[in-house]
Amino acid sequence: MDRPVPLVIERHPHVSWRARALAAGVQAVLTPAIRRMPQGPIDFHRAASLDRLARRARPPRGSRVERVRLEDFHAEWVHGPGVGRDRSRVILYFHGGGWISCGLNTHRRMIAHLSGAAGIPALSVAYRMLPEVTFAEEALDCLAAYRWLLEQGVSPRDIVMSGDSAGGYLTFATALLAREDGLPLPAGLIALSPMLDMDLAAKTAHPNAELDRVSLLPLLDAFVAEILGGLDPLDPKVSPVRADLRGLPPSYLCCSSSEVLACDSETMAERLAAAGVPTRLQTWAGQLHVFQMFGSALPESKAAIATYGEWTRDALSRAREKEQAA
Repeated sequence: MDRPVPLVIERHPHVSWRARALAAGVQAVLTPAIRRMPQGPIDFHRAASLDRLARRARPPRGSRVERVRLEDFHAEWVHGPGVGRDRSRVILYFHGGGWISCGLNTHRRMIAHLSGAAGIPALSVAYRMLPEVTFAEEALDCLAAYRWLLEQGVSPRDIVMSGDSAGGYLTFATALLAREDGLPLPAGLIALSPMLDMDLAAKTAHPNAELDRVSLLPLLDAFVAEILGGLDPLDPKVSPVRADLRGLPPSYLCCSSSEVLACDSETMAERLAAAGVPTRLQTWAGQLHVFQMFGSALPESKAAIATYGEWTRDALSRAREKEQAA
């Protein structure tokens, strides 16, 4: 039986002037826009257009990108600056975007930074999204991408599964599906600002409901109800934070301490540790949601990306040592 393990929590309480200025500017622009958002059905076409608008975005200098076609969707290899051609060790990355938006274009630059920090390539997955597939089927695409890597001969001990926001959700949902299907699990899981509980009660009651610089909480009720399509948010298969977490690989969660989704990371970290999963939770004060998107522009994002790379390398080394000792 798995025993509880110590939970490593790192809190970064200081906020740089750059981060303060950025957060204030984003809040000034987005808060009025959020208030003007019409109530009603999701405009999926408009949400999907965001990735098309970002198609001219370029990764950092020294990066390489190669498109891959899987059976029902695309992915791309992203080799960050300084990363060689070897693909024997891999980050399997699932982008965020609320299950309805973003994609390879919006996330290419950040993923290149993460790849460069870890020193290994990333396979970025353009899983199909609502309304093309259902909420549950998005995770099945992510599982198919994991199976594809295994079929290419990549050892599970040499894979770290990762994602941000909705992609952080898909990271844990995919790992749980892999365990259910009897697949060997990856060396580690990394979730950046993930949403892991589709029930909103805890988030609504959390102090961050008032502190979040750009909180979509007032709109989440209708949004979550529509994307779930009748699924029960209290079902462990819908909300990974409520699942049996025993046997999952070491996990690293990172978020802003003031964002409304911070409670999901906090609760998940506690439940992972209680289930015997080595877990590290890192929080950064005063940052925006998925602040790693800002790359080297902010000292906080630069430091968090460096930690991402360090944790990834350590997880891969520990998995290899564990296999050799077995």
